[in-house]
Amino acid sequence: MTTTSFELAARLQELFLDGSWIANTNYKKALSQVTTLQAQHKVQDFNSIAQLTFHINYYLQGILNLFDGGDLNISDKYSMPEITHLDDASWHVMVAELVGNANIFIAHVRNMDEKTLAGVFVKKQYGSYKRNIEAVLEHGYYHLGQIVLLQKIIANQA
Repeated sequence: MTTTSFELAARLQELFLDGSWIANTNYKKALSQVTTLQAQHKVQDFNSIAQLTFHINYYLQGILNLFDGGDLNISDKYSMPEITHLDDASWHVMVAELVGNANIFIAHVRNMDEKTLAGVFVKKQYGSYKRNIEAVLEHGYYHLGQIVLLQKIIANQA
């Protein structure tokens, strides 16, 4: 564990599991307050909360596969499927998978050394591991903001 890996892991922990400094919430807390009906509710042509949850987890799973020695096999075209007819059990599983994968992702990052963080992330054009972990943070906050806004819009429509 290095100072950099510890700091990145702490930021990821805040984003996904227990923070409130940047967005006044985190994925675990925000999604725990979303019902199944709200999760699949479409507001205009925006992605639903369920789609955004799937999307973030899709990228975490893809990068975790790489961390575990596999290939990086993720593609934008598979990252945001339509989600309809979601039942309560499926929604709770989706949220639990995101939280579980976030925990595993954070543990991987926390244990990275400086050499790994500075190393090439799959291809030189993708930059370093550190850059891509920071991209997970930025991407995560972007979609967390969307989820919070959708929650407010849906609550006002009720």
